[in-house]
Amino acid sequence: MKVLVTGGAGFIGSALVRYIISSTPHSVVNVDKLTYAGNLESLDCIASDKRYAFEHVDICNYKELERIFVSHKPDVVMHLAAESHVDRSITGPAEFIQTNIVGTYNLLEVCRQYWSQLDTDKKSLFRFHHISTDEVYGDLPHPSEVNDEKLPLFTEETPYAPSSPYSASKASSDHLVRAWMRTYGLPTLITNCSNNYGPYHFPEKLIPLVILNALEGKELPVYGKGDQIRDWLFVEDHARALYKVLTEGKIGETYNIGGHNEKQNIEVVKTICSILDEIAPSEARNIKSKEGKPLGSYSSLIKYVTDRPGHDRRYAIDASKMSTELNWQPVETFETGLRKTVQWYLDNQEWCENVQSGSYQRERLGELKGSN
Repeated sequence: MKVLVTGGAGFIGSALVRYIISSTPHSVVNVDKLTYAGNLESLDCIASDKRYAFEHVDICNYKELERIFVSHKPDVVMHLAAESHVDRSITGPAEFIQTNIVGTYNLLEVCRQYWSQLDTDKKSLFRFHHISTDEVYGDLPHPSEVNDEKLPLFTEETPYAPSSPYSASKASSDHLVRAWMRTYGLPTLITNCSNNYGPYHFPEKLIPLVILNALEGKELPVYGKGDQIRDWLFVEDHARALYKVLTEGKIGETYNIGGHNEKQNIEVVKTICSILDEIAPSEARNIKSKEGKPLGSYSSLIKYVTDRPGHDRRYAIDASKMSTELNWQPVETFETGLRKTVQWYLDNQEWCENVQSGSYQRERLGELKGSN
């Protein structure tokens, strides 16, 4: 089977491509624009495999998408290409509208034309798998707001209520995918995942940002009180889940993928500090405080900053459909996955330096003009 993956040089996309090439007999065509968050170094381990091909193409380029489908003749499509950082969407929403909405429309239309001309057998096997986020659902009640011990979770039936330009653009793309199935019969699948973490994660996101800042003795910014809750999913578990949905999922269905790991942001930050204190103590790395004294615990670098505008309080996924219908469960606990992640960043400093060689230098993003 030939799998066309959009966004295959990104964080989740590269994990998926590595998994397909290393763990299945299938081939991959990776279509990626290579924005700041796309990095082909994340695919070095499989780049020379004869079953892998790369196309440096923006999904907003309709003609180039047509060429790719004619040239490579994929059997299935997995659509991950997206602008995905909430903070960036606050200060620059236009790119999110273009890539996440217009780009998805282009891909759906090219797929529809291609699929309609396939022979009966290939047509019956074709799939368009759209990879989305739990942020389309908005947020959930926070434990501090309710007395009920059993807090609600996002299910596949939860109404959409996006809060940011990013999540609104992803919600729009989800609706387009469903409309193309309902109207044109295009065989689609949708997955909505919780927060991913793991190796090769661009350091604008919380976990890699904290790891790298800590190792350099820089402040560890925590929004508000740090009590926002996220469900954390190890990226390699997510890659396995995506492949499971592609090969065993029921056409027209939506599947929520979560890690069963609800954690407050401040708990995540403090856990990273604790792991670093153990395996890379600041004394051994000669890291000093601002005053020039020995730093001690990395947790002393934590700084609470003004919260993000419209910040969702809690996300949490009910992944029981994945478990009962597709027999998928995450392999990693948050503790084992986070320890692997911290160790990976310690062992791959060159990748970290290379991926930050452009315009992004771990500065804060997403502040509105006039805010403190």
